[in-house]
Amino acid sequence: MDKAAGDLKQALPNVCENVQIHVEIHQKSTSVAKTEDIRMSVLKLLNRHNIVFGDYKWTEFDDGFLNSNVQSVSIVDTDLKLKDRQPIDLSKSNLSLHIFHLNEEGPSSENLEEENEDIIAANHWVLPAAEFHGLWESLIYDTEVKSDLLDYVTTTLLFSDKNVDSNLVSWNRVVLLHGPPGTGKTSLCKALAQKLTIRLSYRYRYGQLIEINSHSLFSKWFSESGKLVTKMFRKIQELIDDKDALVFVLIDEVESLTAARSAFKAGTEPSDAIRVVNAVLTQIDQIKRYPNVVILTTSNITEKIDMAFVDRADIKQYIGPPSTAAIFRIYLSCLEELMKCQIIYPRQQLLTLRELEMIGFVENNVSRLSLVLKEISRRSAGLSGRVLRKLPFLAHALYIQSPSVTMTAFLQALSLAVDKQFEERRKLADCV
Repeated sequence: MDKAAGDLKQALPNVCENVQIHVEIHQKSTSVAKTEDIRMSVLKLLNRHNIVFGDYKWTEFDDGFLNSNVQSVSIVDTDLKLKDRQPIDLSKSNLSLHIFHLNEEGPSSENLEEENEDIIAANHWVLPAAEFHGLWESLIYDTEVKSDLLDYVTTTLLFSDKNVDSNLVSWNRVVLLHGPPGTGKTSLCKALAQKLTIRLSYRYRYGQLIEINSHSLFSKWFSESGKLVTKMFRKIQELIDDKDALVFVLIDEVESLTAARSAFKAGTEPSDAIRVVNAVLTQIDQIKRYPNVVILTTSNITEKIDMAFVDRADIKQYIGPPSTAAIFRIYLSCLEELMKCQIIYPRQQLLTLRELEMIGFVENNVSRLSLVLKEISRRSAGLSGRVLRKLPFLAHALYIQSPSVTMTAFLQALSLAVDKQFEERRKLADCV
């Protein structure tokens, strides 16, 4: 440790030590450097900057080798373990380095031909995918859902490695995220698949994400529909057979298929519908036995999910609308991005809620704009995360329309955009 770092540590008595720190290293697509060479160069970088405050990202380097081969080095997910933005001593922490390339090819379609009809049964990504880069960090929740999901899959792999008898200790590798539309359930599933592919790169060379198109596949209630499901899962089985791949199967809006069972019992659905549901459950039971597969499912209508499916889920996590605190953090991340792009200019310091709390929410020249944002966040309660991330764009489009704007003027526009959002909701409700 150099003298400057030593002096800093003396000034920070509450430095965290002996914590697990994950470092994600995005290797450039043009780089053919050896993983070990990159690893050693990154360790030297971290040794020179061994006191950090929470998550941190380097995109420029003094080292010519890193500049040529590495897009970024990021200390990530410290907020999942540390409640406050505490200083961390990297020299006395357990560092896990994850080096990855991004796949930039985009999704491909898995098509099934049935009765002269070409059905798009699923979308297929090779992970980590450029499309999902940064998605995990953009998702903000009040609960420990992100940490819990990561820990769940880690335990799943441990139990598989130790050959725990699943007949005695049961786990199904099935996750169910449920809650109202627009809360980020599908995005969280995709981000989780991306994160785990990077996190487990020491074990699996790449990931595979198969997003099953429930509406096109499971709404085909004709005589061959059960066979159609079998065909789909046969393709998934081929991916699972590659032991170098970590395979994620995403079934979005799972209630669209499991609700068929109750409709069948009520006599409103043909018998073929229940055969499709049974085929899906049978296929899930078959693939869940493999150690390199995770089944991710979402539902917007919890009460319509078939209980036979609910029982198969190890984690049943409710994802609700964000609280005022989460809304504040979402807005804060949006404003930081707009300042980085100089749409909001000049750059203004914004305090976190924790920092505002430490000064007793007293208004002064430093806290004034942050307190304005806190009030806008309070008035935004009830809006979904999907809407909240659109509001900064709408604020600019409706009330600014100039290349750059001050933070004060932008917050005024954001406040008007929030008011307009609720006004439009009231008008829609009156029309129903």
